Amino acid sequence: MFHGLLMLIPDGLYMLEIDRLLRPGGYWVMSFPPNGWKSPYNSLNQTIKNFDGEQSAMEDTANKLCWEKLSDKATVSVWRKPTNHLHCDQEAEFLRSPPLCTEDHPDCAWYVNISMCRTHLPRVELLGDIAGGPVEKWPQRLAAVPPRIANGEIKGMSIQAYKHDCSIWKRRVELYGTYLKDLSHRSYRNVMDMNAGFGSFAAAMSKYPVWVMNVVPANITDNTLGIIYERGLIGTYMDWCEAFSTYPRTYDLIHANGVFSLYIDKCGTLDILVEVDRILRPGGAAIIRDTADVVLKVKEAADRLQWRSRVVDTEDEGPDPQKILIVDNSLPLPGSEYNN
Repeated sequence: MFHGLLMLIPDGLYMLEIDRLLRPGGYWVMSFPPNGWKSPYNSLNQTIKNFDGEQSAMEDTANKLCWEKLSDKATVSVWRKPTNHLHCDQEAEFLRSPPLCTEDHPDCAWYVNISMCRTHLPRVELLGDIAGGPVEKWPQRLAAVPPRIANGEIKGMSIQAYKHDCSIWKRRVELYGTYLKDLSHRSYRNVMDMNAGFGSFAAAMSKYPVWVMNVVPANITDNTLGIIYERGLIGTYMDWCEAFSTYPRTYDLIHANGVFSLYIDKCGTLDILVEVDRILRPGGAAIIRDTADVVLKVKEAADRLQWRSRVVDTEDEGPDPQKILIVDNSLPLPGSEYNN
Protein backbone atom coordinates (compact mmCIF):
# COMPACT_ATOMS: atom_id res chain seq x y z
CA MET A 1 0.00 0.00 0.00
CA PHE A 2 2.92 2.36 0.54
CA HIS A 3 4.80 4.31 -2.11
CA GLY A 4 8.01 4.37 -0.09
CA LEU A 5 9.52 3.07 3.14
CA LEU A 6 12.70 3.94 5.04
CA MET A 7 14.46 1.12 6.92
CA LEU A 8 17.83 0.34 8.51
CA ILE A 9 19.55 -3.02 7.84
CA PRO A 10 16.65 -5.47 7.42
CA ASP A 11 16.90 -9.19 6.63
CA GLY A 12 15.12 -11.23 3.94
CA LEU A 13 11.99 -11.79 6.03
CA TYR A 14 11.60 -8.07 6.65
CA MET A 15 12.06 -7.37 2.93
CA LEU A 16 9.24 -9.78 2.11
CA GLU A 17 7.02 -7.84 4.51
CA ILE A 18 8.09 -4.57 2.88
CA ASP A 19 7.20 -6.11 -0.50
CA ARG A 20 3.74 -6.97 0.89
CA LEU A 21 3.16 -3.40 2.07
CA LEU A 22 4.41 -1.62 -1.04
CA ARG A 23 2.00 -0.64 -3.75
CA PRO A 24 2.85 -2.01 -7.24
CA GLY A 25 5.48 0.40 -8.55
CA GLY A 26 6.19 1.70 -5.01
CA TYR A 27 9.64 2.69 -3.78
CA TRP A 28 11.82 1.39 -0.96
CA VAL A 29 14.53 3.70 0.42
CA MET A 30 17.26 2.02 2.48
CA SER A 31 19.65 4.14 4.53
CA PHE A 32 22.75 2.75 6.21
CA PRO A 33 25.67 4.09 8.29
CA PRO A 34 28.45 5.80 6.31
CA ASN A 35 31.49 3.59 5.69
CA GLY A 36 33.81 6.01 7.48
CA TRP A 37 31.69 6.22 10.61
CA LYS A 38 33.32 4.89 13.80
CA SER A 39 31.67 3.89 17.04
CA PRO A 40 33.21 3.40 20.49
CA TYR A 41 30.86 0.47 21.07
CA ASN A 42 31.92 -3.00 19.99
CA SER A 43 28.40 -4.08 19.04
CA LEU A 44 27.98 -1.17 16.65
CA ASN A 45 31.48 -1.65 15.23
CA GLN A 46 30.54 -5.25 14.53
CA THR A 47 27.42 -4.05 12.70
CA ILE A 48 29.51 -1.84 10.42
CA LYS A 49 32.05 -4.63 9.90
CA ASN A 50 29.37 -7.05 8.75
CA PHE A 51 27.47 -4.53 6.66
CA ASP A 52 29.06 -5.50 3.33
CA GLY A 53 27.76 -9.05 3.71
CA GLU A 54 24.31 -7.84 4.74
CA GLN A 55 24.18 -5.47 1.78
CA SER A 56 25.01 -8.34 -0.59
CA ALA A 57 22.20 -10.39 1.00
CA MET A 58 19.79 -7.48 0.53
CA GLU A 59 20.83 -7.16 -3.14
CA ASP A 60 20.17 -10.86 -3.63
CA THR A 61 16.74 -10.70 -1.97
CA ALA A 62 15.80 -7.60 -3.97
CA ASN A 63 16.69 -9.42 -7.22
CA LYS A 64 14.55 -12.40 -6.21
CA LEU A 65 11.64 -10.02 -5.59
CA CYS A 66 12.23 -8.44 -9.03
CA TRP A 67 12.85 -5.02 -7.48
CA GLU A 68 14.65 -2.54 -9.72
CA LYS A 69 17.54 -0.61 -8.20
CA LEU A 70 17.17 3.04 -9.16
CA SER A 71 19.90 4.72 -7.13
CA ASP A 72 22.87 3.87 -4.95
CA LYS A 73 24.53 7.03 -3.67
CA ALA A 74 26.56 7.52 -0.49
CA THR A 75 24.47 6.08 2.36
CA VAL A 76 21.13 5.73 0.55
CA SER A 77 19.90 3.09 -1.89
CA VAL A 78 16.54 3.19 -3.69
CA TRP A 79 14.66 0.22 -5.15
CA ARG A 80 11.32 0.05 -6.93
CA LYS A 81 8.81 -2.77 -6.69
CA PRO A 82 7.54 -4.02 -10.09
CA THR A 83 4.18 -2.75 -11.28
CA ASN A 84 3.05 -6.34 -11.87
CA HIS A 85 4.35 -9.91 -11.58
CA LEU A 86 4.22 -10.98 -15.24
CA HIS A 87 7.94 -10.64 -15.82
CA CYS A 88 8.79 -11.89 -12.32
CA ASP A 89 6.62 -15.01 -12.71
CA GLN A 90 8.47 -15.92 -15.90
CA GLU A 91 11.87 -15.71 -14.19
CA ALA A 92 10.92 -16.87 -10.68
CA GLU A 93 12.48 -20.32 -11.06
CA PHE A 94 15.69 -18.94 -12.54
CA LEU A 95 15.95 -16.29 -9.80
CA ARG A 96 15.03 -18.85 -7.11
CA SER A 97 12.40 -16.43 -5.85
CA PRO A 98 10.42 -17.20 -2.67
CA PRO A 99 7.16 -19.07 -3.44
CA LEU A 100 3.90 -17.19 -3.77
CA CYS A 101 1.78 -17.11 -0.63
CA THR A 102 -1.22 -19.44 -0.58
CA GLU A 103 -3.51 -17.66 1.91
CA ASP A 104 -7.12 -17.09 0.89
CA HIS A 105 -7.28 -13.48 2.10
CA PRO A 106 -4.01 -11.64 1.37
CA ASP A 107 -5.42 -8.33 2.68
CA CYS A 108 -5.89 -9.70 6.19
CA ALA A 109 -3.05 -8.63 8.48
CA TRP A 110 -4.39 -8.46 12.04
CA TYR A 111 -2.39 -10.93 14.17
CA VAL A 112 -0.99 -12.63 11.07
CA ASN A 113 2.57 -14.00 11.16
CA ILE A 114 5.13 -12.90 8.59
CA SER A 115 5.76 -15.72 6.10
CA MET A 116 8.67 -16.53 3.80
CA CYS A 117 6.57 -16.07 0.68
CA ARG A 118 5.70 -13.40 -1.90
CA THR A 119 2.27 -11.81 -1.68
CA HIS A 120 0.13 -12.17 -4.81
CA LEU A 121 -0.46 -9.12 -6.97
CA PRO A 122 -3.72 -8.78 -8.94
CA ARG A 123 -3.39 -10.29 -12.41
CA VAL A 124 -2.81 -8.07 -15.44
CA GLU A 125 -2.94 -8.66 -19.19
CA LEU A 126 0.01 -6.59 -20.42
CA LEU A 127 3.55 -6.14 -19.12
CA GLY A 128 3.08 -2.37 -18.77
CA ASP A 129 -0.14 -2.61 -16.74
CA ILE A 130 -0.24 -1.68 -13.04
CA ALA A 131 -1.54 -4.51 -10.86
CA GLY A 132 -4.73 -3.44 -9.12
CA GLY A 133 -5.05 -0.38 -11.33
CA PRO A 134 -3.36 3.05 -11.36
CA VAL A 135 -4.21 5.77 -8.85
CA GLU A 136 -4.59 9.48 -9.50
CA LYS A 137 -1.98 11.97 -8.35
CA TRP A 138 -2.57 13.78 -5.09
CA PRO A 139 -4.86 15.55 -4.29
CA GLN A 140 -7.13 14.33 -7.13
CA ARG A 141 -6.95 10.76 -5.83
CA LEU A 142 -8.75 11.80 -2.63
CA ALA A 143 -12.02 12.25 -4.52
CA ALA A 144 -11.42 9.79 -7.39
CA VAL A 145 -13.07 6.37 -7.37
CA PRO A 146 -10.48 3.96 -5.87
CA PRO A 147 -9.34 1.16 -8.24
CA ARG A 148 -10.61 -1.56 -5.89
CA ILE A 149 -14.13 -0.17 -6.25
CA ALA A 150 -13.87 0.79 -9.94
CA ASN A 151 -12.68 -2.75 -10.79
CA GLY A 152 -15.46 -4.39 -8.78
CA GLU A 153 -12.97 -6.29 -6.63
CA ILE A 154 -14.91 -5.82 -3.38
CA LYS A 155 -18.36 -7.34 -3.25
CA GLY A 156 -21.22 -5.03 -2.31
CA MET A 157 -19.13 -1.88 -2.77
CA SER A 158 -20.31 -0.17 -5.95
CA ILE A 159 -19.21 3.13 -7.45
CA GLN A 160 -22.64 4.56 -6.63
CA ALA A 161 -22.37 3.48 -2.97
CA TYR A 162 -18.91 5.05 -2.74
CA LYS A 163 -20.05 8.39 -4.20
CA HIS A 164 -23.12 8.39 -1.94
CA ASP A 165 -20.88 7.77 1.07
CA CYS A 166 -18.66 10.72 0.11
CA SER A 167 -21.70 12.98 -0.23
CA ILE A 168 -23.14 11.93 3.14
CA TRP A 169 -19.92 12.61 5.01
CA LYS A 170 -19.53 16.07 3.48
CA ARG A 171 -22.92 16.98 4.98
CA ARG A 172 -22.08 15.39 8.30
CA VAL A 173 -18.77 17.21 8.65
CA GLU A 174 -20.55 20.49 7.86
CA LEU A 175 -22.84 19.79 10.82
CA TYR A 176 -19.91 18.87 13.06
CA GLY A 177 -18.41 22.27 12.30
CA THR A 178 -21.47 23.97 13.77
CA TYR A 179 -21.08 22.04 17.04
CA LEU A 180 -17.28 22.29 17.35
CA LYS A 181 -16.24 25.84 16.52
CA ASP A 182 -12.58 24.98 17.10
CA LEU A 183 -12.55 22.91 13.90
CA SER A 184 -12.14 26.06 11.85
CA HIS A 185 -9.94 27.79 14.43
CA ARG A 186 -6.95 25.45 13.95
CA SER A 187 -7.27 24.08 17.49
CA TYR A 188 -7.18 20.45 16.30
CA ARG A 189 -4.39 18.75 14.36
CA ASN A 190 -4.25 15.03 15.21
CA VAL A 191 -7.62 13.40 14.48
CA MET A 192 -8.72 9.76 14.65
CA ASP A 193 -11.68 8.06 12.97
CA MET A 194 -12.32 4.89 15.00
CA ASN A 195 -14.49 3.24 12.31
CA ALA A 196 -13.36 4.79 9.04
CA GLY A 197 -15.27 2.87 6.36
CA PHE A 198 -14.24 4.27 2.96
CA GLY A 199 -12.30 7.12 4.61
CA SER A 200 -14.94 9.66 3.59
CA PHE A 201 -14.92 11.40 6.99
CA ALA A 202 -11.19 12.05 6.59
CA ALA A 203 -11.71 13.22 2.99
CA ALA A 204 -14.40 15.68 4.11
CA MET A 205 -12.11 16.89 6.91
CA SER A 206 -9.38 17.75 4.38
CA LYS A 207 -10.71 21.32 4.17
CA TYR A 208 -9.45 21.79 7.74
CA PRO A 209 -5.73 21.84 8.68
CA VAL A 210 -5.90 18.36 10.26
CA TRP A 211 -4.30 14.93 9.86
CA VAL A 212 -6.61 11.90 10.24
CA MET A 213 -5.71 8.38 11.36
CA ASN A 214 -8.30 6.09 9.76
CA VAL A 215 -8.94 2.96 11.80
CA VAL A 216 -10.68 -0.11 10.38
CA PRO A 217 -11.97 -2.44 13.13
CA ALA A 218 -10.25 -5.79 12.66
CA ASN A 219 -13.32 -7.88 13.45
CA ILE A 220 -15.72 -6.62 10.77
CA THR A 221 -16.59 -8.23 7.44
CA ASP A 222 -15.92 -5.24 5.17
CA ASN A 223 -12.16 -4.72 4.96
CA THR A 224 -11.87 -1.20 3.58
CA LEU A 225 -8.28 -0.36 4.55
CA GLY A 226 -7.07 -0.86 0.97
CA ILE A 227 -9.63 1.67 -0.26
CA ILE A 228 -8.44 4.17 2.34
CA TYR A 229 -4.85 3.91 1.12
CA GLU A 230 -5.88 4.14 -2.53
CA ARG A 231 -7.46 7.49 -1.64
CA GLY A 232 -4.06 8.69 -0.41
CA LEU A 233 -5.03 8.49 3.27
CA ILE A 234 -3.31 6.76 6.18
CA GLY A 235 -4.86 4.01 8.29
CA THR A 236 -4.52 0.87 10.38
CA TYR A 237 -6.44 -2.06 11.87
CA MET A 238 -7.63 -2.18 15.48
CA ASP A 239 -9.72 -4.26 17.88
CA TRP A 240 -11.28 -1.68 20.19
CA CYS A 241 -11.53 -4.20 23.01
CA GLU A 242 -7.74 -3.80 23.21
CA ALA A 243 -5.44 -0.85 23.86
CA PHE A 244 -4.41 1.21 20.84
CA SER A 245 -0.65 1.13 20.30
CA THR A 246 0.20 4.75 21.03
CA TYR A 247 1.29 6.91 23.93
CA PRO A 248 -1.24 8.83 26.06
CA ARG A 249 -2.57 12.23 24.92
CA THR A 250 -2.01 11.60 21.19
CA TYR A 251 -5.19 12.92 19.57
CA ASP A 252 -6.95 16.28 19.65
CA LEU A 253 -10.24 14.98 18.20
CA ILE A 254 -11.67 11.45 18.00
CA HIS A 255 -14.60 10.44 15.80
CA ALA A 256 -16.56 7.25 16.56
CA ASN A 257 -19.27 6.26 14.10
CA GLY A 258 -21.14 3.10 15.13
CA VAL A 259 -18.18 1.86 17.19
CA PHE A 260 -20.13 1.21 20.38
CA SER A 261 -22.87 -0.72 18.57
CA LEU A 262 -20.17 -2.80 16.89
CA TYR A 263 -18.60 -3.80 20.22
CA ILE A 264 -21.66 -3.80 22.47
CA ASP A 265 -21.55 -7.61 22.92
CA LYS A 266 -17.75 -7.84 23.00
CA CYS A 267 -16.56 -5.42 25.70
CA GLY A 268 -17.95 -2.70 27.93
CA THR A 269 -18.83 0.82 26.83
CA LEU A 270 -16.82 2.27 29.70
CA ASP A 271 -13.78 0.15 28.75
CA ILE A 272 -13.69 1.71 25.28
CA LEU A 273 -14.30 5.21 26.65
CA VAL A 274 -11.43 4.86 29.12
CA GLU A 275 -9.11 3.96 26.23
CA VAL A 276 -10.40 6.97 24.27
CA ASP A 277 -9.78 9.10 27.36
CA ARG A 278 -6.20 7.80 27.55
CA ILE A 279 -5.29 8.77 23.99
CA LEU A 280 -7.28 12.03 23.93
CA ARG A 281 -5.29 15.11 24.94
CA PRO A 282 -6.46 17.21 27.90
CA GLY A 283 -9.13 19.55 26.60
CA GLY A 284 -9.64 17.38 23.52
CA ALA A 285 -12.94 16.67 21.78
CA ALA A 286 -14.88 13.63 20.56
CA ILE A 287 -17.81 13.02 18.23
CA ILE A 288 -19.71 9.81 19.00
CA ARG A 289 -22.37 8.87 16.48
CA ASP A 290 -24.64 5.85 17.01
CA THR A 291 -28.20 4.71 17.57
CA ALA A 292 -30.13 6.79 20.09
CA ASP A 293 -30.17 4.14 22.84
CA VAL A 294 -26.44 3.46 22.50
CA VAL A 295 -25.57 7.17 22.56
CA LEU A 296 -27.54 7.59 25.81
CA LYS A 297 -25.53 4.73 27.38
CA VAL A 298 -22.30 6.33 26.21
CA LYS A 299 -23.48 9.65 27.65
CA GLU A 300 -23.92 8.02 31.08
CA ALA A 301 -20.39 6.59 30.91
CA ALA A 302 -19.00 9.93 29.69
CA ASP A 303 -20.53 11.67 32.69
CA ARG A 304 -18.74 9.21 34.98
CA LEU A 305 -15.48 10.31 33.36
CA GLN A 306 -16.49 13.96 33.89
CA TRP A 307 -16.42 14.67 30.17
CA ARG A 308 -18.13 17.87 28.97
CA SER A 309 -20.70 16.34 26.62
CA ARG A 310 -24.17 16.85 25.18
CA VAL A 311 -26.50 14.82 22.96
CA VAL A 312 -27.52 16.49 19.70
CA ASP A 313 -29.53 15.59 16.61
CA THR A 314 -28.16 14.27 13.32
CA GLU A 315 -28.66 15.80 9.85
CA ASP A 316 -32.24 14.49 9.53
CA GLU A 317 -31.35 11.99 6.81
CA GLY A 318 -34.55 10.01 7.17
CA PRO A 319 -36.04 7.57 9.69
CA ASP A 320 -32.59 6.55 11.01
CA PRO A 321 -32.87 7.00 14.81
CA GLN A 322 -29.26 8.12 15.28
CA LYS A 323 -27.97 10.66 17.77
CA ILE A 324 -24.62 12.38 18.23
CA LEU A 325 -22.73 12.86 21.47
CA ILE A 326 -20.56 15.95 21.20
CA VAL A 327 -17.69 15.99 23.69
CA ASP A 328 -15.75 19.24 24.12
CA ASN A 329 -13.46 19.01 27.13
CA SER A 330 -12.15 22.53 26.51
CA LEU A 331 -15.43 23.80 27.96
CA PRO A 332 -15.93 24.11 31.72
CA LEU A 333 -18.25 21.72 33.52
CA PRO A 334 -21.68 23.19 34.32
CA GLY A 335 -21.60 24.83 37.76
CA SER A 336 -17.80 24.80 37.99
CA GLU A 337 -15.83 27.77 39.28
CA TYR A 338 -14.68 28.52 35.72
CA ASN A 339 -18.25 29.47 34.79
CA ASN A 340 -18.28 32.29 37.32
